[in-house]
Amino acid sequence: MNTEDPQLGLLVGLLIFLIFASAYFSSSETAMMSLNRYRMKHLQRTGHAGARRASKLLETPDRLIGIILIGNNFVNILAASIATSIAIALFGGPEPLITTGVLTMVILIFSEVTPKTIAALYPEKVAYPSSYLLTLLLKLLYPFVWIVNVISNRLVGLLGFQSDAGDSHQLNKEELRTVVYESAERLPQRRHGMLLSILDLEKVTVNDILVPRHEVAGIDLDDDLNVILDQIGSTQHTRLPVFKGDIDNIVGLLHMRSVSRLLRLENINKAVLIQETTEPYYVPESTPLHTQLFSFQKHKKRMAVVVDEYGAVKGIVTLEDILEEIVGEFTTDMATSSRDIHPQGDGSFLIDGGATIRDINKVLDWELSTEEAKTLNGLIMELLESIPDSSICLKVGDYFAEILQVKDNMIRTVRMWEQRTTDEPAEELQESKESKESKGLQESREQSEGEEQGMDPPVEDPQP
Repeated sequence: MNTEDPQLGLLVGLLIFLIFASAYFSSSETAMMSLNRYRMKHLQRTGHAGARRASKLLETPDRLIGIILIGNNFVNILAASIATSIAIALFGGPEPLITTGVLTMVILIFSEVTPKTIAALYPEKVAYPSSYLLTLLLKLLYPFVWIVNVISNRLVGLLGFQSDAGDSHQLNKEELRTVVYESAERLPQRRHGMLLSILDLEKVTVNDILVPRHEVAGIDLDDDLNVILDQIGSTQHTRLPVFKGDIDNIVGLLHMRSVSRLLRLENINKAVLIQETTEPYYVPESTPLHTQLFSFQKHKKRMAVVVDEYGAVKGIVTLEDILEEIVGEFTTDMATSSRDIHPQGDGSFLIDGGATIRDINKVLDWELSTEEAKTLNGLIMELLESIPDSSICLKVGDYFAEILQVKDNMIRTVRMWEQRTTDEPAEELQESKESKESKGLQESREQSEGEEQGMDPPVEDPQP
């Protein structure tokens, strides 16, 4: 055994080189498969050379994996042969157990676990530089790669799979929503909320955001002219529906801008007002918001009358309503701006029965069910399966509700609070009750003992 043999030093140096080569192929495989495809495409569009090469390699993953595995297996097998030669030079024999054990640990630590961990943590820093050599090796060893791919693809086909029909890297709507949701830390909160709202437009219909018919402010032509003029002068709306007797009989939509000049006329009458109306624009209640948004754009409209499947008017929806679904309410604090939700000092909320469940969930960040009922009134009646009386408490999902007012077969006012907000007061109330009972019992015992000893109960001095 001669440890100073130049040939032995050459073998050791070659073994070290092969271990690093194995680490290169192992890290390249992990890095290439861990790349963020969408970030890579972005870098590719900006002219990043490494991203372009990596994207080209990933277009044919079977060839990429083929060249990596050919290189990795070649250097590992060659390393095993050289390790055996080193063992013979050192120990006079191959010593298979020692050689196999030592080489396995060295390859695992230095050629597999460590480089793959680094590649998984920093895929771009590994994959893009590696793409240079991988592209060159693929060109040089293409015949071998082609043979391996042909055989492996045939085996894939025999197993019932198609080599060109793998999982698509295109995101569906839910996956895109998850990506946006997970990027909350990198986006301003307002923009993040807008992106999520845009993705939700397809799920929401005009029926979810419309102003219900009983809340619609409109002009009834059966009213006196002075009443109509007073209503026009005091309204805060830009457009008002004009109807005759009932909102189902809509004559048209009246824009306040066109009415302002009519108010200066002395001979204004109902006929003049009717002439200034525009034809109402009807939409079905099931129209998704993203469709309605484009319909407003196409028809150059800002207000639509929503009808149900029987043609009856359910309410109105405006362009502003849809925009608020995207950008949020045009106020800083939604909880204080909502006219239907009023926070109380004890942590509960007084909520109008006509408030939509979507608005409640949005304002309070709750998770009330929106599968069936649209309003809080409908949700509670659905749970009770009857029209309730006031002063009834019930549990609605993870929340408690106390019905405060019922009028005209409709729940008008409800007090609601989260379950956790009631636990502490309830515990304090129970502790207070137990304390009072304990104190009363103690006083009763003292009084009883005093009577047994013939002592009179203490009498307080009268006030001077």
